[in-house]
Amino acid sequence: FKKTISEIPIRRRFTFPGKQRDYSSESNPSLTPFTLNPSGQFLCLFPFPLQTTTAATVTPAPKSATMATYDLTPRIAPNLDRHLVFPLLEFLQEQQMYPDEEILKAKIELLNKTNMVDYAMDIHKSLYHTEDVPQDMIERRVEVVARLKSLEEGAAPLVAFLQNPSAVQELRADKQYNLQMLNDRYQKQIGPDQIEALYQYAKFQFECGNYSGAADYLYQYRALCTNSERSLSALWGKLAAEVLMQNWVVAVEELNRLKEIIDSKSFSSPLNQVQSRIWLMHWSLFIFFNHDNDKTQIIDLFNQDNRYLNAIQTSAPHLLRYLATAFIVNKRRRSQFKDFIRVIQQEQHSYKDPITEFLACVFVNYDFDGAQKKMKECEEIEDGNGSTMPLRDEFMKNARLFILETYCRIHQRIDMGVLAEKLNMDYEEAERWIVKRIRNSELDAKIDTETGTVIMEPNHPNVYEQLIEHTKSLSGRTYKLASQLMEQSPAQAAR
Repeated sequence: FKKTISEIPIRRRFTFPGKQRDYSSESNPSLTPFTLNPSGQFLCLFPFPLQTTTAATVTPAPKSATMATYDLTPRIAPNLDRHLVFPLLEFLQEQQMYPDEEILKAKIELLNKTNMVDYAMDIHKSLYHTEDVPQDMIERRVEVVARLKSLEEGAAPLVAFLQNPSAVQELRADKQYNLQMLNDRYQKQIGPDQIEALYQYAKFQFECGNYSGAADYLYQYRALCTNSERSLSALWGKLAAEVLMQNWVVAVEELNRLKEIIDSKSFSSPLNQVQSRIWLMHWSLFIFFNHDNDKTQIIDLFNQDNRYLNAIQTSAPHLLRYLATAFIVNKRRRSQFKDFIRVIQQEQHSYKDPITEFLACVFVNYDFDGAQKKMKECEEIEDGNGSTMPLRDEFMKNARLFILETYCRIHQRIDMGVLAEKLNMDYEEAERWIVKRIRNSELDAKIDTETGTVIMEPNHPNVYEQLIEHTKSLSGRTYKLASQLMEQSPAQAAR
């Protein structure tokens, strides 16, 4: 251990719509989903409520107040690791959705259970406008230095082995062989104790904000660990580290690997399995709305598998907002869209927001005036939603197309002025927008400039497209049926 904590450049940048922010490190272990309690369950804590206004705080601007009304951070945060909450708080601070003092206090609450002491000191100085910091922070900093040195020394033999490429090549897929080889070849310097020390060292690195080092060590740990519970715990930590480093391709791989384990693992209680699925879906929001090629995978995860959709309906109905957004920006998934509209109808009593209400107005009630109002609110929500903000323009374009297509199915000839009003656009803007849709083959219609109307062409369904649409989901349904039969077979055999 050659450097003090203050000399270690443990800094991490998050790009979460808006400008970049720096996070420095270093305190006591945090309760993260890859920290196991004695019963083997994962722990997630978010101990503070965000309040929009109080008598002693500044009232947000009107637009910010509207966004704060539909802010899902208090619902999402309890299902995230503490470190994953920091990008959300940064985004809220940039949007000025809440008073700055509220956000800073929330950050300090989070940092109290992490090792990022320097960052906590910086926030304390900003919050209280002072250069002095509490004595307990200084003492905790000393503790972190001592603990980090101790963990590094305990894991040193194994870390030295892992840093030798030729030695690592000798490892095999058989974990028992690896353990025996390490024990025999390295004269008992590397054994179960050193492997456990590697896990603790990786976790401590994560708590300090060194996500790159933590990801590398957790990957190596899983190659050596024979404890399935600890291996699963390390996989949660690896996924969190990859998300925080914005390595979306690797994060998708870890997410799929984690999903397979959750779906196949035998949990002590069905509730624990449901909770793991809920955590997985919340963590996946960072990936699906940031990775360019994964806009449709959120539909596969949330909607295709009834086990995940049931978890949403029973314990996390607010995730319907993100699933609705994914359906709106992915028009190719129309075969599953009708079933999703039914889910929105069923869950209106437990959860609704302008995005889900917009879909209900267009596809259930055919209330185009109501859809126009909800579309305005949707635009404000997208501005205040860190996950889906990059899709704002695409969302608004497809939302207008939904209104246009549904309205045009009812009317063959439509006045351009009326249509502009329904689309929440002025006359010339609406005309240019419709012309562009027609040129791009997104709308089968023509414009009569003399009468100022849009004339819809007859829409004859294509037999081949209908066949493809109806058979597209057969493989998924077959997989579900086979999975259910496999789950029932052991239960029947036990009887």
